[in-house]
Amino acid sequence: MEFSESVLCVASFSRSPEQAAAELRQQLTGDALDLVLFFCSAEYDLTRLASALNQQFEDIPLVGCTTAGEITPQGYGQGCITAIGFRRGRFAVAAVGVNELHSFSLTDAQSMVDRLISDCRAKEIAPIKGNSFALTLFDGLSIQEEMVLASLNAALGSIPTFGGSAGDDVHLTNTHVFFDGQFHSDSAVVLLFNTACRFEVFSTHHMRNCSEKLVVTAADPDARRVLELNAEPAAVEYARAVGVELSELNHEVFALNPIAVKLGDEYFVRSIQQVNDDLSLTFYCAVENGIVLTVMEPGPIIPNLQQQLADIREEVGEPQLVIGCDCFLRRLEIELLGICDEVSDILRDNRVIGFNTYGEQTAGMHINQTFTGVAIGPCPEGGHADE
Repeated sequence: MEFSESVLCVASFSRSPEQAAAELRQQLTGDALDLVLFFCSAEYDLTRLASALNQQFEDIPLVGCTTAGEITPQGYGQGCITAIGFRRGRFAVAAVGVNELHSFSLTDAQSMVDRLISDCRAKEIAPIKGNSFALTLFDGLSIQEEMVLASLNAALGSIPTFGGSAGDDVHLTNTHVFFDGQFHSDSAVVLLFNTACRFEVFSTHHMRNCSEKLVVTAADPDARRVLELNAEPAAVEYARAVGVELSELNHEVFALNPIAVKLGDEYFVRSIQQVNDDLSLTFYCAVENGIVLTVMEPGPIIPNLQQQLADIREEVGEPQLVIGCDCFLRRLEIELLGICDEVSDILRDNRVIGFNTYGEQTAGMHINQTFTGVAIGPCPEGGHADE
């Protein structure tokens, strides 16, 4: 079969919101689409872009978010918009937006999941169990991912889930998700995909642990802020542990010297967002008093990525699409290493479409410095799974 039978992957590199929306619509033609998922630069005038997208796709549901960089059909992009059209009859996709994240409860999650399942089931694509996965997109500056994910993961049960937190080209000021025809802040959107195509949700990172340990001895968990590490000002102790001067701390140092928490046998990176005036550190993920953080060092990023993509092909066959949530600190590391073109080619050759995030989500957890997503393989002839 042609891999384009189920999905259409397109991009526009125009900086004009109106032209970009028109170019996306021109490319997303053919069979009726059940939904269009897009990832766009925050450099666009979002009010104009929303209006243009609504005009071009008035008959097709649209969901998306702003980014810290885009992954297009040609590989890495910047300052552009990339989109995926899911063809009706191959996919049933339902989406529900969440406002007021701080008050989201397990009851809200269960109601949402019931609605998503009902909407997908009505389209009669495949049985829900074993043929569905969920995607979460969050306002990347909301500081609410962990709380919402805990409730949502419980409600989804055995349905695998992954996602990413919206970025804003590393300005750290305004991040947005798009649903119901508008860009929203302090919000999230949850999508349920039901398909007969084979798929696999995955997450990988290339970090290796060192022996240096940092204990959080004072923290403000609600603000994701660490005040002290090993009873010293957090920024001072982190700088000492990674061997740099306090004045040298920046995104590049954070990308190349991450710290992680160990859960079971796995390490999960807790990326640092910024140094504050009081020498505390603000993180992209949850932190709390008493946790032990391990200083990590990057391993070879390309072999790790290639192995993950090889594992995907073993699991689902040649992918027709990989939706990728790629931490912006990984992309920064790739750029610092001068291997951006090589990685971009790998993403293109493996049909990865997605965005650079302010954090990734998998299995109900909010994590950092990973490449997380779903690989969608071939569909059976006729597009329907057996009951």
